[in-house]
Amino acid sequence: MQLEFLGTGAGVPGKFRNVSSTALKLLEERNSVWLFDCGEGTQQQILRTTLKPRKIDKIFITHLHGDHIFGLPGLLSSRSFQGGETPLTIYGPKGIKTFVMTSLHVTETKLSYYINFEELDTPGLIYDDDKFSVYAEPLDHKIASFGYRVVEKDHPGELLVDKVKAENVPFGPLYGKLKKGETIELPDGRVLNGADFIGASQKGRIVTFIGDTRKNDNIAKLAKNADVLVHESTFGKGEGELAYSYYHSTNIQAAQVAKKDHVKKLLLTHISARYTAQMARDLEKEAKKIFADTKVVKDFDEIEVPFDKARRV
Repeated sequence: MQLEFLGTGAGVPGKFRNVSSTALKLLEERNSVWLFDCGEGTQQQILRTTLKPRKIDKIFITHLHGDHIFGLPGLLSSRSFQGGETPLTIYGPKGIKTFVMTSLHVTETKLSYYINFEELDTPGLIYDDDKFSVYAEPLDHKIASFGYRVVEKDHPGELLVDKVKAENVPFGPLYGKLKKGETIELPDGRVLNGADFIGASQKGRIVTFIGDTRKNDNIAKLAKNADVLVHESTFGKGEGELAYSYYHSTNIQAAQVAKKDHVKKLLLTHISARYTAQMARDLEKEAKKIFADTKVVKDFDEIEVPFDKARRV
């Protein structure tokens, strides 16, 4: 599981930061990519990476401001041209379907795949399968805005091969049965319980995406115990009143969330164009005084989401 940032700027594209879009790469877990927001120029950013549009099968939109959705029509069209045939699901506030379908209709764009729209009106669980669950909660950004919490299901424990070998279990089908936790009988009459030969389960990882919002109680629901928290940081230290007026957050507020809700790593994005070079580094330094494992991300940064080896079930 990796994060790749395709756009980390706020409002309008800049020379060094494109507008919002983040890819959650789940290639090992499910051979797919989930996109969070799709600002203008996202498909051009993708051309500078190894990402394949046909691998994108879910797009989660935080809200309907242009710097988070203007890239959708182009990306959806290119996905079709580049061999994308599998269905794609777009999650977002009410209105996202109208925006996409109107854009495709006006331009007479025909897609080679089906788009399923999930317009959010009820908070909580919005997606669930055998590997992942996704939760959404409303935030506070003047227009409807949602944050997302991606929860990976726990990984089953691995077969303790050395322990199996010590019991002189013949290699073959019996290994497979033990790995499934089944009880087996050996040729010499001994009975072994598969549960005794399986290691502890590995706790699944949690990634939280907090888009544009001002300070809000629902952030804690989404961020609690997250391995990685991606949080907007449009304003800096001392600009709390300005952030409140424009329905945004500061780097300090994001760091306080990370500390209070026991996050492992904080990634600050949605950086205003006025924060360049040293000023952007200062955003990071200020936040680190509150929460040490903080990073102000840049376009094309790739961040691994590691397992916490201490978190065994």
